[in-house]
Amino acid sequence: MKLDSWLLEILACPNCGGGLRADDGAGELVCTGSCGYAYPVRDDIPVLLVDEARTPAS
Repeated sequence: MKLDSWLLEILACPNCGGGLRADDGAGELVCTGSCGYAYPVRDDIPVLLVDEARTPAS
């Protein structure tokens, strides 16, 4: 997964507005805010859709 650090600084979770951190092993961006949703990254493009997110329990 190739994401620039400046991009991670400006991206925010669309669900709660929290910051996002990269989880390279899972190929996801994980919310560091209150919801903890994990958003997939496909072909190095973050898919920041709540409907596509994995919830912390799953």
